[in-house]
Amino acid sequence: MTSKEFFGKFKSKYLWGNLLAMALTVVLLCVGVKFGLDIYTHHGEGVPVPNLMGMTFNNAANLLDRNGLRIVVSDSGYNKRLPADCILAQSPGEGTSVKMGHTIYVTVNSPSSPTVSIPDIIDNSSVREATAKLTALGFKLLEPKIVTGEKDWVYGILCRGRRISAGDRVSIDLPLTLMIGNGEYEDIGPDLQYGEPNEYTSDQPATDDFEEVTVPE
Repeated sequence: MTSKEFFGKFKSKYLWGNLLAMALTVVLLCVGVKFGLDIYTHHGEGVPVPNLMGMTFNNAANLLDRNGLRIVVSDSGYNKRLPADCILAQSPGEGTSVKMGHTIYVTVNSPSSPTVSIPDIIDNSSVREATAKLTALGFKLLEPKIVTGEKDWVYGILCRGRRISAGDRVSIDLPLTLMIGNGEYEDIGPDLQYGEPNEYTSDQPATDDFEEVTVPE
């Protein structure tokens, strides 16, 4: 094939028609994909998220369903001033514009107070340290009970008059009472350093049974 014949093919109307058809096909395909995605993802459409705070879960689910949204419980909390199964938090928040079918994650109120494990503070910390740890966990402390022992040292924890131990799980609604030392110690009797009183520790002088014997020369 000569160069003249090769370049002559570019003057063919059939070749340029095919190239134009391919270009139009690519353009139409790109436009179709763009509009198809916009329709599928509801581009430009938004649904404002309603306020669900304080509503029961069933009422919140019905409200979201009417707005084309879904609801999923992601966590639970506890607020004794609110009824059980009501919404404590939501994400996204009120007024946020979302697409149809979007999922709203909520936190619901638990019907019972949570229980917390008692930390290792008995005979292991001062009253200040124990108070800080227990209040940080959400416990309420009553007036401490004073017992004999090292001053301001924690010797026990009472809950409803019952002594509890480290690791026990207790409801945060139940108040606790710390048993605190008063700095005094019980009288443990005679000085045990020298043992029990005997004939050698009495007020009478000890007798010596040794008897000197003389031997004749």
